[in-house]
Amino acid sequence: MNKKLQFKSILTVKGWLENAVAEIDENGKLVSIVKDQTAAEEYVDGYALPGFQNAHSHAFQYAMAGLAELHEGTGTPDDFWSWRNAMYNLALTVSPEHLEDIASMLYAEMARHGYTAVAEFHYLHHDVNGKPYSNLAEHGERLIAAATKAGIHITLVPMFYQQGGFGLAAESKQRRFISETVEDYYSLLDSTAEVTKQYENANYGMGLHSLRAVQEEDILSVCNSFKNNIPFHIHISEQKKEVEDCLKFYGKRPVEWLLDNCQVTENFHLVHATHLNEDEVKEIAQSKANVVLCPSTEGNLGDGIFAFEQFKSQNGNWSIGTDSHVGLNPFEELRILDYGQRLTSHKRNTFYQPLKGDSGFNAIEMAWKTGKKAMGENRNDFFEIGHSFDAVVIDAKAPLLASTATKNLCNTFVYSSEASNILGTIIQGKWVSQNGRHMNYDSIYERFQKTMKELGCRI
Repeated sequence: MNKKLQFKSILTVKGWLENAVAEIDENGKLVSIVKDQTAAEEYVDGYALPGFQNAHSHAFQYAMAGLAELHEGTGTPDDFWSWRNAMYNLALTVSPEHLEDIASMLYAEMARHGYTAVAEFHYLHHDVNGKPYSNLAEHGERLIAAATKAGIHITLVPMFYQQGGFGLAAESKQRRFISETVEDYYSLLDSTAEVTKQYENANYGMGLHSLRAVQEEDILSVCNSFKNNIPFHIHISEQKKEVEDCLKFYGKRPVEWLLDNCQVTENFHLVHATHLNEDEVKEIAQSKANVVLCPSTEGNLGDGIFAFEQFKSQNGNWSIGTDSHVGLNPFEELRILDYGQRLTSHKRNTFYQPLKGDSGFNAIEMAWKTGKKAMGENRNDFFEIGHSFDAVVIDAKAPLLASTATKNLCNTFVYSSEASNILGTIIQGKWVSQNGRHMNYDSIYERFQKTMKELGCRI
């Protein structure tokens, strides 16, 4: 039986639709949106935005969020590479059950903050000895099970991870990540594809962990045989050392080498792409490839600041992700992205577009549309008939919002809101979070705390 939800206003790509009623079928698909209709089962005094798309996630790293900030007495440099070693130590302790519990809590928290879909950049593949499970997609299936508990859509993106650096053998601590051959990786990918068929809100993508993590001939084999429409994800040019090592090994910068040697298309999602020269920025945009930016993690790790203004001027497409999950608020990701640009450019029009001066709307639209592509969907309107009705709903009675005109709403959301302003999140037509609490919070929280105690990583 269909149901109807009435909102104070619903955001469309053409603007706000006030007093709008969304009719949703029993499968959570949108049937219609009608303005100024009052015959609804439920009135929601809130503004419905399209659910945010989290285009880059390493779920197991949520267990160590905030733990890499104690620096006393170490006497050693603390940077991305020292953080990575701590992450490897955690990866060696996580069981399949632990992974499911961690991811369930993470995804529930994502939903509470307004994310309705996640692309899981997955490379924790094997058992603690580095041996494949009998079910090659054991950990992938655990991540999908976690997404199901949280009610969030998931695109599982198993990563090809083969070696420890440019021309270097894999380290012992990387043993759970490793697929030794292209054939091994494709077997993992096939198993992942089969697993996703068993779950309603799951699909899959593919990709390389990074240029440094895969041998040259295998990078070329995977990239140049990639001809389907699933998303292809890869870390690239995140750190200066990575760029320097690539120059020494290949004689070219990472993005330069990738674009010169691989058939990069609009299905590619280049994660971070922090350290680029002008030619690389231009060529990414010309290839129609997308960039995935993770501002809270990039700031936390000291990665650097993406060349956003130049990329935008080339009509480049970008999305956002939470990566290591030190932050889970999509509005905060957009703010950090913007403010980093303002601090270096000394200008305040980061998200400005000709004829589209509404910065908040422009940021929401781009992050959503390109985020959808990262999930494996090409969508044009936020709420399309026949598609899952996924929305984050902002409280119309929040102090600033209660007196704000519609023309100023998106900017108020992006620049002056917080998680407490969220009334709830709807995924596939159902409330999965309301009033700051996920619907399955108690059971998920109990399992998560048990796992944290067993791991002992937060003591």
